[in-house]
Amino acid sequence: MSTPEAPRLGIGIIGAGKAGAVIGAAWRAAGHAIIGVSATSAASLARAEEMLPGVPILPPETIAERAELLLIAVPDDEIGSLVAGLAALGRIHPGQIVIHLAGRYGTDILEPATGLGALPIALHPSLSFTGTALDLPRLRQATVAVTAPGPIRPVGEALVVEMGAEPLEIAEADRPLYHAAITHASNHSITIISEALDMLTEAGVDDPSRVLTALVDASVANTLQNGAKALTGPVSRGDVGTLAAHLAALSEYSLSVSSPATRNSYIALARSTTAKALALGRITEAQAQEILALLD
Repeated sequence: MSTPEAPRLGIGIIGAGKAGAVIGAAWRAAGHAIIGVSATSAASLARAEEMLPGVPILPPETIAERAELLLIAVPDDEIGSLVAGLAALGRIHPGQIVIHLAGRYGTDILEPATGLGALPIALHPSLSFTGTALDLPRLRQATVAVTAPGPIRPVGEALVVEMGAEPLEIAEADRPLYHAAITHASNHSITIISEALDMLTEAGVDDPSRVLTALVDASVANTLQNGAKALTGPVSRGDVGTLAAHLAALSEYSLSVSSPATRNSYIALARSTTAKALALGRITEAQAQEILALLD
């Protein structure tokens, strides 16, 4: 019987958040050793126990000192100070791979580590994590943005492949726009759909998700296949009367829930939709101006 290959890298994870724990589990399944994970809150401790059983809970500075690959999976605004602090303590070492998961940053944020000879890589999965084993098969359908210096980029791409995802090269200067796009598609669609669910409930619908499931699924599928050409609805038809009825109903709804948020988001998105409908030739300039006047 042949002896199994030894794990290729000793990986330390700072932050047992939803993404860090899942990616650590994926790399562990690929044959790497997770040498330690930091976790402080009850939720992160439970997540570490579920996704990385048997991995010791260690302080960040100990993990950094011991890891061949250091995965920094903390909130975006904490990355710079954490890396600078670990570098000042001398816990970063030459040849160590240092990776963060923040969409908005490239590798510049890792400069304190790079200055000590570490190999910087910025990864960002296009996935909304649950922090559970459900995410592992979903990773196989995701892309992961990779930003790294040329000689190191293949290492980042290989690590993405090992977690089961598809690598996507994103330049340092393009990271903020890339992340804005990901956020717009994911977070804002959640806001829109949850607002629609609330509106349907207010309209007396007992099971609003049943109303929206097929509609939203089809809209997303059509848009991913056809882009803006999938646009339908009253704006794309220049139906000003319907839009006026919507705004009147939304004004009444705003009073009912004591918040103008849903009406405001509807108006903002209707303006953007008007511009797309005009660009597609679905409505005339005169119709667009009439719609925008109503929305104002």
